[in-house]
Amino acid sequence: MNEVSGGKQDISNTSTWETLSGQPASSLSTMHHHHPTLQQDTTPTVAQVIVPTPVKLQTPILSSTQSIPDHCSQLGHIQQSGLMTQGTPPGTFPESELSPELQQQGWKKFWSKRENRPYFWNKLTGESLWVIPPLKPQFDPITDPLGICGVPPTSGNGTIPSGGTLKRRASEDSVVPATKKFVLAGPWDLEIPTNVIIYERAPSNLPHVHPEAEALRCGLLAKLRQCYQELCHTRESIDAPKDSFNRWLMERKVIDCGSDPLLPSQCFPEISMSMYREIMNDIPIKLVRPKFTGDARKQLSRYAEAAKKMIESRAASSESRKVVKWNAEDTFQWLRRTVGATFDDFQDRLAHLKRQCQPHLTETVKASVEGICLKIYHLSTEYAKKVKDKNNQILKDNGLGNVIPLGGPASAQRKVWCYPVQFSLPTPRLPQVDYLPEREQTMLRFHGDTVCINNIHLAKLEHLYRYNCFDDKKFEMFLPRVWCMLKRYQTYLGINEGQATQMALPVTVFECLQRSFGVTFECFASPLNCYFRQYCSAFADTDSYFGSRGAFLDFRPVSGSFQANPPYCEELMEAMVNHFERLLADSTEPLSFVVFLPEWRDPAPNALIKLESSHFKRKQNIIFYYRGEVNIRAAHGTLVVWLQNAAGSARWGPTEERVEALLEAWRPGRERERDRQELLSPPRQTHQQMPSTPIPVLTTPTTPTVSLQTLSTHPI
Repeated sequence: MNEVSGGKQDISNTSTWETLSGQPASSLSTMHHHHPTLQQDTTPTVAQVIVPTPVKLQTPILSSTQSIPDHCSQLGHIQQSGLMTQGTPPGTFPESELSPELQQQGWKKFWSKRENRPYFWNKLTGESLWVIPPLKPQFDPITDPLGICGVPPTSGNGTIPSGGTLKRRASEDSVVPATKKFVLAGPWDLEIPTNVIIYERAPSNLPHVHPEAEALRCGLLAKLRQCYQELCHTRESIDAPKDSFNRWLMERKVIDCGSDPLLPSQCFPEISMSMYREIMNDIPIKLVRPKFTGDARKQLSRYAEAAKKMIESRAASSESRKVVKWNAEDTFQWLRRTVGATFDDFQDRLAHLKRQCQPHLTETVKASVEGICLKIYHLSTEYAKKVKDKNNQILKDNGLGNVIPLGGPASAQRKVWCYPVQFSLPTPRLPQVDYLPEREQTMLRFHGDTVCINNIHLAKLEHLYRYNCFDDKKFEMFLPRVWCMLKRYQTYLGINEGQATQMALPVTVFECLQRSFGVTFECFASPLNCYFRQYCSAFADTDSYFGSRGAFLDFRPVSGSFQANPPYCEELMEAMVNHFERLLADSTEPLSFVVFLPEWRDPAPNALIKLESSHFKRKQNIIFYYRGEVNIRAAHGTLVVWLQNAAGSARWGPTEERVEALLEAWRPGRERERDRQELLSPPRQTHQQMPSTPIPVLTTPTTPTVSLQTLSTHPI
């Protein structure tokens, strides 16, 4: 049973005090003489030791006539230091031996040479402990079949070891190591803390998400989207403009004062100019940029035919009818007599025809298009009321119908670090959501409605939930809340839509923004695409559990550095710039916004004009894409503008070095790597004469070479 290091040494079941009591008085007197620590209590009181047969023993009187070697010779199976250094305080008895019950359970006592103390080993289970093992609980299998109603078992010496049963480990392993911080790898950095300061705000009156209410809301929104398509098709003989419904939702939410986070329900004016313009732009047909001359000719013919058909089938004025029909017939004659027209000829003729006919067509269909906008808005208001009634019913079913919402903070002037949206209402009991993991993705199913998510993004949501959710530390409501969030975005974006509503920034740009400009906050993001763990998003109710600070137009920071990359909605972008102006004017603390907007110049939107004329603008740059790395290729450049107050400019100002670093971060990865390799290993210079014929160099058409000296003016 012995081992080289820390081996087992079987110890007799004869107790230590029985061994000591069997020695003559003279054999113990010497040990008493050489160990003055025992002299602190020369007349100890009688103590009781638990042994197989309880016997009261009294400490024998020690003499100092015999030497220690004589004593140790008769205690050969116990080391010398074992008697006095095994945690036995002076004047007390050592630990008792194993009881018959423990021996029947397979426990035996051994001596550890490495640790110089006894331990207990179970020959049946292989378990090894430093302390006396506890007895198995005795319980009645009839009245207490699980054994949970009895008194907790105690160890053999009558004491319960702190922290529960102690497993046998080496002494150096007993020190608890520092807890390692788990860092989730991916196209994000969730470990960057915030530098944004806000005033403490009141909790939100929005109800907590519930899968039943969310399923109803998303079903009604999908029905509303389908109704929009049918109205456009039946009334105007066109398909609903692509992404028009999504932009309508964003435009309505800028002015909506209703209680539903998704469905507009309290807007003025009721007619959305965004939806109105997009429908009008596709009347009588949707115009696209043709690729070939034949396509340009067909599109011109189709437009003239559709305009003539529409003006004849509607109650138009005689003047409008005459102008449109005359221009349509003139176009048909031009197409018949013209041979060999170029691509530009057809495009110019189409632009001329649209200038002549579009005002008359707009006047003819104005009432019909406004009716579509009003119909969609009124249906949305009705659907929002149904969802509100469903939420109230859920609260009543959970006994929370009469709960008084929490009030606001005691002081509205208290500055704090920004924190996720909090709720004034309690959380109802959430139903079960089925968890169906696969190799690379996970499916969550509720009542047959399934949503999918990549495993890496599910791990990201779990990480964000651990950081930001304070009412569910046990993750009991994690899956239902993830299902609600995924269902919300899936319905919000629609099927085959939402692909060109927002530009994605490369990870290298985020890294540069954080390193050079102190950016720690995204103004327009979501739990799925956020880079930082603090951000603003479209939906406070579903996203707050994962770190959202709510809608940015309702967020009023005092200090901090922000990145703003809004969705492509002109009304939202204009409201964003106005919000920037108010925040920068009201704060004297460092405040900075790095804004990314599409460079639309024909015509330029109001947001772009206001941004370039702002007196808080410190610098602007135009960046062109050679290729889009996410979803689609970019069709236009991007304008980068720094809006900062005086304190923000002093702290995070756009110096030349910082701007150059940002432009470098925009460059494609292969080009950056090539420049880095040329810098580390420049081409070898030879003195041989160069050939007169230049050697062709293979270059990628989508990534032309750009010198670093002209980087600020060339596209990257």
